[in-house]
Amino acid sequence: MIFFNELVSCCNAIEISAKTGLNIDKLLDAIIERIPPAPCEIDKPLKALVFDSYYDSYLGIVAYARIMQGKVSRLEEIKFIQANKNYQVVELGYRTPNKKQVDTLKASDVGYIACSIKEIQNIVGDTITTQANPCLDVIPGYKQAMPVVFCGLYPVDSAEYEDLKEALAKLKLNDSSISYEPESSKALGSGFRCGFLGLLHMEVAQERLEREYNLNLITTAPSVIYKVHMTSGEVIDIDNPSNLPDPTYIDHIEEPYVKLNVLLPQEYVGAIMELSQERRGIFKDMQHLHSGVVSRSNLIYEIPLSEIVTDFFDQMKSRSKGYATMDYEICGYKENKLVKMDILLNGEKVDALSVIVFRDNAHTVGSKLAKKLKEVIPPHMFEIPVQAAIGGKIVARETVRAQRKEDRFY
Repeated sequence: MIFFNELVSCCNAIEISAKTGLNIDKLLDAIIERIPPAPCEIDKPLKALVFDSYYDSYLGIVAYARIMQGKVSRLEEIKFIQANKNYQVVELGYRTPNKKQVDTLKASDVGYIACSIKEIQNIVGDTITTQANPCLDVIPGYKQAMPVVFCGLYPVDSAEYEDLKEALAKLKLNDSSISYEPESSKALGSGFRCGFLGLLHMEVAQERLEREYNLNLITTAPSVIYKVHMTSGEVIDIDNPSNLPDPTYIDHIEEPYVKLNVLLPQEYVGAIMELSQERRGIFKDMQHLHSGVVSRSNLIYEIPLSEIVTDFFDQMKSRSKGYATMDYEICGYKENKLVKMDILLNGEKVDALSVIVFRDNAHTVGSKLAKKLKEVIPPHMFEIPVQAAIGGKIVARETVRAQRKEDRFY
């Protein structure tokens, strides 16, 4: 086992305490002495990288930027190179953490730039320069985050579609890793197919949309990107199960796998290994970590991402009494026996409820979905069959019983 002090030298470490304030002044002095300052090239043409942005009702889109070289002043004419648009700077400043306005930002500064940009657009990753003395190239190295989990977002009231569209555009200003595109469903109407970095990211984004923009939303089941290999040799990416091609044209389907690390006390190893096996995990390694009187283990599995984005985290916390922690990273794609399962309500297919599942688990997943829908669908004056089907084969069924006569008037 490798300890932290074997990886990082602690001979010059400063003993500090944020709680008591011990040696905080020494820490700040050490930061100034030991960390070299950023190069300050004020005389060169302005080159600034936009790394974040947000929407202000008075200032419009406000960009957070790092000034790599040169300087920018208030009322100066600037240009966003990739967007190819020119604006005049109306306000400059820092966050300290309160807003502090200044007249000039120079090289090595990190601050905000407001130009009264009213049209909503994504400017994160763009390079800012001046019109009078422009730089010749953009700042390299910025990489757009790629979403790995997708779901559909639909307004409960179809009249709020435009409000949802505007809210997503404003949210993307502050969180550029979100992607979205319009989609429609026969059952849910018009909405958007949204991509996120993970399940927690999806839940946070949904919560922000509902709280900050007063929207009531319906969220479909999360999905991942599948690579569908066609019999013609073409490979297409599918993030919406309803868009899966006809099975007769599919050679095979690959799904993303992740390398999963679970850190937990040794007494819960058996329960978490059982959970990982249930979710089609492939055991890779187990490491024992000894720290004082506490003995912990690190379980390493390769597991389909689609099994992680459902309720794996909740089950892991439940079976370990809250002691287990996890992290994962994408490790590639693997071929599996995957099929599309449709949900039929009263014989009608509901495309928004379609899912791609492992064939051997289709009956279990279909039964859970059918039972859950039976609980949430209110009774009517007639029976409503809830069916899970793969092609023309019904793999699970539940029935919402008809309302009794004596209950119809209450």
